[in-house]
Amino acid sequence: MRFSTCVIVAAVLGLAAGPSEATGQDLADFDYENLSLRGFGFEWGYSYPSRVERTESYGLRIDLGYLGPGLRIVPSVTYWKAPFQAVEIEELEEQVASLVQAQSGGPAPTVDLGTIEWSDVAVAVDAQVMWSIPFNFLSFVGLGVGVHVMNGSGVAINGTFIEDLLDSVTAGFNLHAGLEYPVSDRFRLNGQGRHEVLGDLQYFQMRFGAQIMIGANAPGEVRN
Repeated sequence: MRFSTCVIVAAVLGLAAGPSEATGQDLADFDYENLSLRGFGFEWGYSYPSRVERTESYGLRIDLGYLGPGLRIVPSVTYWKAPFQAVEIEELEEQVASLVQAQSGGPAPTVDLGTIEWSDVAVAVDAQVMWSIPFNFLSFVGLGVGVHVMNGSGVAINGTFIEDLLDSVTAGFNLHAGLEYPVSDRFRLNGQGRHEVLGDLQYFQMRFGAQIMIGANAPGEVRN
């Protein structure tokens, strides 16, 4: 987790500090006066969270074009669901047993919470600095802010205070970097690495997707 964060931070700082004039000039000189819907895409990814098991993610992204020179705005909605790691369940069971013991004054009971799952629906807005690079690729680095709707579920916890504790609406932020390849003026492939931070949960995520363009490409985005 820490290594992935360092890699993305280094990419953000390195590319932001020194994009080559030859490869970034077209996009850097382009500016939309107003944002507009240019395209939409679907994404599949794999998440590596800090408290739950590794899992797949699914998302929708919208390309709103450029707010300023080379600065693209991309809202997205992403969903994943995964069971808690065994060590997290065991720790929670111990805490519940201690609570019951303290309240009853008797011996600590045996608590079996079974499988508990956590899901995340994230609505985010990313600001991405874009450059064109050789071989018709587009590179981007950026950061984003979002709202995460977390939901806990499990046979043993449904309707209990544990479910209430796991259900939350939490703000978060991310750092990311990636590549896009314009297969044609109307179709692109993309991939990116992201590090998400929200409350006491962090996760590194790899995303891959395809985007359909319904608006005009900016100078520097078209294939040579």
